[in-house]
Amino acid sequence: MNARDEFIELLKGNKNKKGTGLYSVCSAHNYVIKACMLQAKSDNSIVLIESTSNQVDQNGGYTGMKPAQFVEYVNTLADEVNFPREKVLLGGDHLGPNAWQKLNSDEAMKNSHVLIEEYIKAGYQKIHLDASMFLADDKGDRHKALADEIVASRAAALCKTAEETWAKYRSEFPKPIYVIGTEVPIPGGAQEEEDHVDATTPEDAHKTIAVTKDAFLKAGLDDAWSRVYGVVVQPGVEFGDDQVFDYSRENASKLISAIDDYDQLVYEAHSTDYQTEEALTQLVEDHFCILKVGPWLTYAYREALFALAQIEKELMANKISQQSYLVERLDEVMVENDGYWKKYYPGTPEEQAYKRKYSFSDRSRYYWPDATLTSAINKMFTNLTNEGISLSLLSQYLPNQYLSVRAGNIKATPEELVLDRIRDVASIYARACNLKGGKSC
Repeated sequence: MNARDEFIELLKGNKNKKGTGLYSVCSAHNYVIKACMLQAKSDNSIVLIESTSNQVDQNGGYTGMKPAQFVEYVNTLADEVNFPREKVLLGGDHLGPNAWQKLNSDEAMKNSHVLIEEYIKAGYQKIHLDASMFLADDKGDRHKALADEIVASRAAALCKTAEETWAKYRSEFPKPIYVIGTEVPIPGGAQEEEDHVDATTPEDAHKTIAVTKDAFLKAGLDDAWSRVYGVVVQPGVEFGDDQVFDYSRENASKLISAIDDYDQLVYEAHSTDYQTEEALTQLVEDHFCILKVGPWLTYAYREALFALAQIEKELMANKISQQSYLVERLDEVMVENDGYWKKYYPGTPEEQAYKRKYSFSDRSRYYWPDATLTSAINKMFTNLTNEGISLSLLSQYLPNQYLSVRAGNIKATPEELVLDRIRDVASIYARACNLKGGKSC
């Protein structure tokens, strides 16, 4: 069975109250992707890797990769960890005019159609259609949501392009499946202190589904509508710099019941990072069974690197000039180029310095490809390999990985320790999705 069909079976199982789901890896980081593939390999499950419209597009996005290049990148990583390519499901997130909001609707949508074409031609099979944003010539109150009818009409038009592109270039492969919905949290987490996050009302969820279905059918997309499996909603979860809004079944109870009105549809939940395993399990059981996770995975990567940097300092206390100073190099790079964090981290210089390191929003994830940091990481890994990582320091700074080494599951190399730390997070999601979730491989 191919990855697309396995995914559909997981969603069907969820509708039948089997508590199955799948977490969506929303990251382009090589260690994150490989760690999640290793986790899926251990669980004998598929892995869902998604790129967003600002990460990967026809012009390269902020990763510098076009859709076909991202697919080849993911396939290469799969080969490196001996994970079957056919068990990788590729998804496109927020595909629509997000990157072209400053353009008039005609030009923005023209670009969006090219975006959809490139994603489908490259082999993406899970497509989140999102035309929820105001464009330059759209009328209306921009403090409110764009009219559902406009959003749905544009989503249907993009879906038609997806269907036509599949028929022209990918007809020997299974047809794409779709996720609709526009009510998503602020990308990267909450920016201000809040008391709570409201769940989507069932009325809004019903309206989104009804209006979108109507637009699809009017566009002659009856068959495509039969392949709409997910609806993006807000279950009431979010995170900020140093806070996590936990899932509450009570607060989401009406929304939970609303999805029972549809034979096929489930919910897709964004920004589920940092939820407890119990909360994630409840989300899946309550039909929020497509769980998006991104910053938590790169946060675990950053934690692992910082821990290894501390081990390096202890091991090389008498070789100060030969140390990598990775933590210091990271902050220098972030201060020099503040475009990815400045507007997200308000406060005093001292507060901003703290957030650059430790904020749950993890804006540092945008900086790891920098050549200065790549060099520092390589130097640290070389130093640790040459010195040898002692078990006592490993127990001090990476206690979970100490246990993995002692159990013989991994070796005490920098690479395996980092991958295993990321798998600490991935395994939580795997267990919540009823995939098994062990870490042995």
